[in-house]
Amino acid sequence: MTAIELSIIAPALLACLLVLSTHVPLGTEVLRRGIIFIDLAIAQVAGLGVIAADTMGWEAKGWAVQIAAVSAALLAAYILHWTDKRLPQIQEALIGVAFVLAATAGILMLAENPHGGEHLKELLVGQVLWVNYDQLLPVAIISALVLFAWYWLRDRLRGFGFYALFAFAVTASVQLVGIYLVFACLIIPALSTRRIARRSMRIVCGYGVGIAGCLVGLVLSVRADLPAGAVIVWSLAMSALIFAWVVWPMIRSRNENVETNVE
Repeated sequence: MTAIELSIIAPALLACLLVLSTHVPLGTEVLRRGIIFIDLAIAQVAGLGVIAADTMGWEAKGWAVQIAAVSAALLAAYILHWTDKRLPQIQEALIGVAFVLAATAGILMLAENPHGGEHLKELLVGQVLWVNYDQLLPVAIISALVLFAWYWLRDRLRGFGFYALFAFAVTASVQLVGIYLVFACLIIPALSTRRIARRSMRIVCGYGVGIAGCLVGLVLSVRADLPAGAVIVWSLAMSALIFAWVVWPMIRSRNENVETNVE
């Protein structure tokens, strides 16, 4: 790997690691609750907030855009929390409707924008290879706060607390890596480790799956000159399949043999 490739991959990999740091533990909870598409819906609503701010002419990287994105995500989180309490039997369907409404609202807002197609593509697929270190600092702070709340205040994060925490995590992530990669980082590691009984082991293995997928995806995208977000999503899927079908069965079999020998 050349020095130029490494200089491109390093900040992009850090961005992926920041996204994984919050999305792997949150993903296990989302899978447990059966609200799989909440990440996709809230990410799309946060993106709608960014589009709305851009439409109003606010500075692309300014605080006003961040406030707009967080406000939109928190509003979506509150509505979904409300529907979860009153209409739990159709919650997943309502999450899907929220995603579609936010996505089409974004298309309508950008209909008259000559660069609307580019904005939509960037929002969905992201521009992770163009991330710089200045963008990572605020996301690192938000990720640290989210992790603190998750690991030390989790028992108090019931109801809207979980949804609000989720909204903050997603809003920070979607502007770094795009909606598709945010969703992949949340769900794919959780799916690949769902058979692991111990929560701590499940999360550790989820981090391993996510890091391997992101690293391989970044290297392949740079070498093949392909869109990084799309390549990383596929690499995450391959990493998850290899772990679930090959690596974890080997680890489990080895542990069973050790236990049998001890007995």
